[in-house]
Amino acid sequence: MDKFRNLLQPISANWSTFAGAMKTIITFLKNWTLPSAIVSGTVIYLIFYWVSALDPVSEVMEPVFDAILPLFMSLILFTTFLRVDFHKMRPAMWHLWVSVFQVVLVALLVALILGFDMQGKDLILMEGILTCVICPGASAAPVVTGKLGGNLETMTSYVFLSNLVTVVAVPVVFPLIDQDVDINFWAAFGMIMYKVFLVLVLPLIGAYLVKHYLPRVQQRLVAIQDLSFYMWGISLTIVTGCTVKNIVNSGAPLVFLVTIALVSLLICLAQFAVGRYIGHFFGTVIESGQGLGQKNTAFAVWIAYTYLSPLSVAGPGCYILWQNAINSLEIWHHRRQQESRAHASR
Repeated sequence: MDKFRNLLQPISANWSTFAGAMKTIITFLKNWTLPSAIVSGTVIYLIFYWVSALDPVSEVMEPVFDAILPLFMSLILFTTFLRVDFHKMRPAMWHLWVSVFQVVLVALLVALILGFDMQGKDLILMEGILTCVICPGASAAPVVTGKLGGNLETMTSYVFLSNLVTVVAVPVVFPLIDQDVDINFWAAFGMIMYKVFLVLVLPLIGAYLVKHYLPRVQQRLVAIQDLSFYMWGISLTIVTGCTVKNIVNSGAPLVFLVTIALVSLLICLAQFAVGRYIGHFFGTVIESGQGLGQKNTAFAVWIAYTYLSPLSVAGPGCYILWQNAINSLEIWHHRRQQESRAHASR
């Protein structure tokens, strides 16, 4: 028996070491979900980009990812909306001021473009900035807001409002800044509303029906802690891969790409900062900051590809990375605050 135990002892020690290592990795991934997703998406795309033998796989998977990403975003919002108290979904004052700032900033950018008669790279740079401003609040903003301890109901209401603002603004603004853009207002309005319906309205209706008619299913899904957040991490891996692909294939010179990246960083920081500043007046720092700063950049990329120069896609592409870096820092700071409070209460 002693010999048998001696034989098992190294195996037991190795298993304990392995289990400890896996626990450390899982804890790291939980704490740093968004940076891990960004790095994973970048590395995976670059592997496929540099290894030509993987080209056939890439050709097969590209349309699959294009098809499942909207569906995946709908599922993420569905699981988020299951936690929403629909009776508390109503307009708030911060919605108005954040929307006013967005509209004013769009107007200033359009005035700069028209006033200086921008052409070429200057116009492309400004188009990239404009898409980062005019696009609506991110579909995942309620997910991150919930993770930060913010109000899901007012955040969800704002996402719908900001989409309505964008639906009206895009067909009006883009023909002004680029004469080559041929947009029929009602056709563009209908196309954007269709996307909003698929990604936002359907999940909301589904969550409402499940919550009221299948309460046991709703309770089981809600009991899975941070389900929507980790699903968002998976989708961010896909979005990051697509973003890196768009930037690499944009054909823009490196200096121009660096310029776009730096400008998009400034715009990202400014929108988060202004949103949080507005929130100070209404006690909604988290919600206002996420509402104005966290953008539906996948929507912005689609707008750029559909109506503007393909090079302008680099602007919202870089914004995706910046806003998720900021979200990661916010979540880290929030977690540290919770740990400090827990330690102080002992």
